[in-house]
Amino acid sequence: MSELTPALLWLIPVAPLLASIFIAFFGKALLRGRSHVPCVTALAISTLCAGSLMLMFLAAPSQLKPDPNTNSLHQRPSEHALQPVLTTPGYAWAETADLNVRLDLQMDAMTAIMLCMVTFVSLLVSIYASGYMHGDPGYPRFFAAFALFVFSMCMLVLADNYLTMFIFWEGVGLCSYLLIGFWFQKPSAAAAARKAFVVNRVGDFGFILGVFLIWKTFGTVRFADVFELIPHVAETNPGIFTTICLLLFLGAMGKSAQFPLHVWLPDAMEGPTPVSALIHAATMVTAGVYMVARSTPLFVMSPTAQMVVSGIGAITALLAALTALTQYDLKRVLAYSTVSQLGYMFMALGAASVSPKLATFAVTAAMFHLFTHAFFKALLFLGAGSVMHSMGNVIDMRRFSGLRDVMPHTRITFLIGSLTLAGCPLLSGFWSKDEILVALFEGTKAGGHETFFMVILGVAVLTAFLTAFYSFRAYNMTFLGEERFPEEAHHPHESPPTMTLPLFVLAGFSLVIGLFLGPTGVYARQLAQSTSLPGHGDHPHNILLMALSAAIFCGGYGLARWMYVKSPAVSAGLERGLKPLHRLSLNKFFLDELFNYLLVIPVKVLALLCTLFDKYLLDGLLNFAGSIPSTIGRIVRPIQNGLVSHYAWVMLLGVVLFLIQMLRALAG
Repeated sequence: MSELTPALLWLIPVAPLLASIFIAFFGKALLRGRSHVPCVTALAISTLCAGSLMLMFLAAPSQLKPDPNTNSLHQRPSEHALQPVLTTPGYAWAETADLNVRLDLQMDAMTAIMLCMVTFVSLLVSIYASGYMHGDPGYPRFFAAFALFVFSMCMLVLADNYLTMFIFWEGVGLCSYLLIGFWFQKPSAAAAARKAFVVNRVGDFGFILGVFLIWKTFGTVRFADVFELIPHVAETNPGIFTTICLLLFLGAMGKSAQFPLHVWLPDAMEGPTPVSALIHAATMVTAGVYMVARSTPLFVMSPTAQMVVSGIGAITALLAALTALTQYDLKRVLAYSTVSQLGYMFMALGAASVSPKLATFAVTAAMFHLFTHAFFKALLFLGAGSVMHSMGNVIDMRRFSGLRDVMPHTRITFLIGSLTLAGCPLLSGFWSKDEILVALFEGTKAGGHETFFMVILGVAVLTAFLTAFYSFRAYNMTFLGEERFPEEAHHPHESPPTMTLPLFVLAGFSLVIGLFLGPTGVYARQLAQSTSLPGHGDHPHNILLMALSAAIFCGGYGLARWMYVKSPAVSAGLERGLKPLHRLSLNKFFLDELFNYLLVIPVKVLALLCTLFDKYLLDGLLNFAGSIPSTIGRIVRPIQNGLVSHYAWVMLLGVVLFLIQMLRALAG
C-alpha cells in the first residue's frame, strides 16, 4: 500500500463533510444557484479516492490463505483475509476504565466495495439533483444536507467498531429526516419525516442495546476483537449470541425497512426525488444489510437468529411485492420494490448459518444484490423523477400514458432499469437474484432446516415473479398506450442533460456490471476476502435455477404486457372481480391503520391522561397548597388598615386572651 493510502481513506468522508459545512455557511449568501458545485466536486473526489483504494486492494499481494475445506467459523480475522486490512489511526473519543473507543477507519474488501458504490451513485444523484432542484428556494440547504448524508454513510461503512457505527447510523437517520422533510411547508412531507424518524428510533433502540450487550459480553466493541473472542464466549455463554443478534437485527429492520418497521419508507416519497434515489440506492436502507453482513461471525453462532432474519426477509419481500402490484403512484411502486428487494437480501443473509462454506456464499449473494440494486434502483427513481418533472409534478400513472415519444431518453433508460429489476437474463439483476436463489436452495439441504428453507425458497420464487410483473406494469402504464398528459403538464418535454446524463451512466452500469462480476466470480472472490467472512468456501452454480429465473422473468413480463398493453380490459375486470383483494393491496394491507389503532391512538390517549393527571391532580394539589398562605393573607389583610383604634382593640383582645389563659393556669 502507498504512503498516501491513509490520506486517501480519510479524504473519502472528509470531502463531503467540508462541502456540507461550506454550503451551510456560504450557500445562501455566496453560492446561491451554484450550491451544487462544492457537493458534486467533493463527491467526485470521494469517488476517485474510493476507486483508487479499490484498485490498490485488487493489486495488493495475497497474505495468509485460508483453508477452503475448514469447518471452523472462529478463525482469527487475519487468517481469513487474502488482502491486507487497512486501518488508519484517528483519536480516542471514549476512554474509561472499562471502555476505550477510537475513531479509526478500517477498510477491507467489503468496505472498499461499499464505498465505491455509495460514492459513485451519490455523485450521479447529485449531478441529477442540480437540474431537478434548480430554482428551489432551499437549493443551498438541500445540498448541505445531501453532502452531510453521504459523509455519515461513508463513516458508517468505514467504522471499525460498533459504537462508532451507531453514532453515524444515527447521523444517517438525522440526515434522512432533514431531506425527507425538505419541503417542510407541506404537511405530508413533515409528517413523513416525523414518521421515518420515530419508526427508526424503535430499531435504533434495539441496535444500541445490542452494542451495550456486546461490550458487556466481550469487553470491547471493536469488530476484530469481538470476532476474535467468539470461540471463548461460545464455550462460556453460547446462549448470548441469539440475544445479541436479534437486537442487532432489530436495528437493521428499522433502517432497512423490514416488516413491521417498513411503514416509513413508502411515505418517504414525500421528499424530493433525488432524496428517494439516495435513500433507496446508495445510503440509509443499505446500512442495515451492511451491518448484518459485517456481523456475520456473530450471526452464524445463532441458527435461531439466522432463521428469524430469513423469515422476516421473506415476509417483507412477499408483502411488499403484493402491495406494489396495485399502487398507482410510480414512486410508491418503486418504494415497495425496494422494501421487497431488501427482504430478498435478508433471506440470503439468513442462509449463512447452514454451513461455514455456504456462509460466505450467502453473504456474498446478498451483498452482490445490494451492489447491483443500487444502480438500477437509482436509475428507476431518477427516471420517475424525470417523468414527474415533465408531467408538472404529477406522478399518478392513471393520469398520463404513452410518454415513449415525448421522453425517449427517459423511456429507454427506464426500460433498462425495469428489465434489470425484473431479472432479465444477462442483466445485473438476473445474476445477483439467481445467486440468492442458489443460496436458499443450498439451505434446503441443511440438516434440520430443510422445510423452513423450502418455504423461504418458494417465497423467493413467487416474489421474483411478482417483481417482474409490477416492474412492467409500471413501465407499460407510463410509456406505452395512448399518449395522455395531465392538465398540470403545460409543455411535456424530455428532461435537460444534467438529468438524463446520469440516467444513461446508471443504465450502462445496470447492463454490464452484472455480466462482468456475476459469471466471472470476480465480485464473490473479492468480497470473500473480507475480515467478516469465514473464508472462500464454495461458489455453487445451478443451471436449473438459472433457467427457472429466466422463465419467471418471461412469465411476469408476458402477463404484464398482456394485461396492460394487449388487453387492458382484463386488468380492469380483475380489479372489479377481485375488489376485496385489490382494495387490501391498494391500502397496503391496512397496516398503517392497524398500527394507528394499536399503537398511535393508545399512546395519544395515555399522553392525554398523563396531561390531565399532571394538570388537574398534581398541579391542583400544589396550587391548593400554595393558595393557603394567600387565603390567610387575604383574611388578615383588612386588620392592617393603619387605624390606631383597630390596633387598640387587637391589643385589648390580646390582653384579655392572655388573662384568661393565666386564670385557667392558676385554676388548674
